[in-house]
Amino acid sequence: MPRKELLGLYAQATVVIVQGGPGSILDAREVGHLPIAVPRLPELNEVVDGHQVAFSRTMAALGNAILAEDFETFIERTEAALRNPKSVRTPPRNSGATAAAYKLGLAVDRLDKAPTGPIAVRRIRQLLLNR
Repeated sequence: MPRKELLGLYAQATVVIVQGGPGSILDAREVGHLPIAVPRLPELNEVVDGHQVAFSRTMAALGNAILAEDFETFIERTEAALRNPKSVRTPPRNSGATAAAYKLGLAVDRLDKAPTGPIAVRRIRQLLLNR
């Protein structure tokens, strides 16, 4: 499904339930939903590592997702969200991707002009610290 279509469905949904990956959670946040995140698990061979668990937990701790790591919690949090849909709506999250890409481009341009060798390493550190 094209991303634009998926974002449209998220925007119209009462409640958004996603896997615990960064793209899924951030897409839901972009359209103003606080998603219920169910991280896929490496021990079930759903993913190769525990990145979804770690990311989902971090996003939940920051108030950007509702974590459901087991079936009972999933049911409880989904029912609560359906009873009070406004509780899972938030202002849309602006990713700032355009500004970040611009800043990265400026940093790369400066690196192209930097000298090589030990001086270059110090200069790279300076550039990264002054962004």
